[in-house]
Amino acid sequence: MTAALALLLAATVQAQPANEALYLYRGAEREQRLLDNARREGVVVLYTSLAPSESGPLTQAFEKKHGIKVDLWRSNSEKVSQRTITEARAGRHQVDAVETIGTDLEKMARERIFAEFYSPHIADLLPAAIPAHRGWMPDRLSYLGVAYNTKVVRREDLPKTYEGFLDAKWKGRIGLEAGDIVWLAGIVRQWGEERGMKFFNGLAQMRPDVRSGHTLLTQLVISGEVPVGLTVYSSSVEPGKRSGAPIDWVAVQPVIAQPLGIGLAKRAPHPHAALLFADFVLSPEGQGLFSSLGRPPASRKVATALGQFDSVMMDPAVELDESAKWERVWKALFINR
Repeated sequence: MTAALALLLAATVQAQPANEALYLYRGAEREQRLLDNARREGVVVLYTSLAPSESGPLTQAFEKKHGIKVDLWRSNSEKVSQRTITEARAGRHQVDAVETIGTDLEKMARERIFAEFYSPHIADLLPAAIPAHRGWMPDRLSYLGVAYNTKVVRREDLPKTYEGFLDAKWKGRIGLEAGDIVWLAGIVRQWGEERGMKFFNGLAQMRPDVRSGHTLLTQLVISGEVPVGLTVYSSSVEPGKRSGAPIDWVAVQPVIAQPLGIGLAKRAPHPHAALLFADFVLSPEGQGLFSSLGRPPASRKVATALGQFDSVMMDPAVELDESAKWERVWKALFINR
């Protein structure tokens, strides 16, 4: 082989996405080969926005099952994407897997940080939640709906659709989360511009209590300070409800659904462990664990009482493309008033 040819071959190999062949391998010995090599790597580096009450049990279950340590860093979804993108642009390939909300995964996918991967459990996932480019995979879902204080509001008094909250009797009793622009976009897309904007203009006239943070809004519903939260995640309500707090959640239509998921880094330093972790998260075992923690799983194979209602699945790519437009509308209606 000539020196020139050797250099050409080396350059070709370097140009190919690292770990791609491994991630897409489907051979009969895949599972054992993956496990053996992952144990040699010994660790998987995970960035996630999962709360400690959920990321803890998930990573501990993985470590117990496979004997591989999870080096976890967690923050909110925006900071997770910022850190991942900053490191990738600087050529610091530290992270193996990222688990967070779909819109931030989409930001990272557009930076070409992830590589498509195969898992035998992908066939069980809700098709509507899988992105067209398949650069990451959904592992859980979030549903925006109505939370109410059970000591202050009767379930039977709640309207069946959001338009019912325009009744004067709800003035001074309803709240919104300050950043739920996706809720506005989803409802307008579902109802059409005329009906949707008529509703939101009417809602703005009701002057709802706008609070920053879903956790805060959920706590205010529990305390009764905000009797009804119109944009509360079902998963935020579940822990309080299970512990006996005076809160419940209703799927007032239309329910806006968003996928959250997991992406594997092209340049993951521990690619076998990363893929093994993704397999675990998407497996019935991992999905069942999400369900037990009150997080609606993305797998159709897991029997769960969560998510048994009609919903509108948002596309993170469309959300990202249209975010500036809907942010202007949202701020005009509810923030800069």
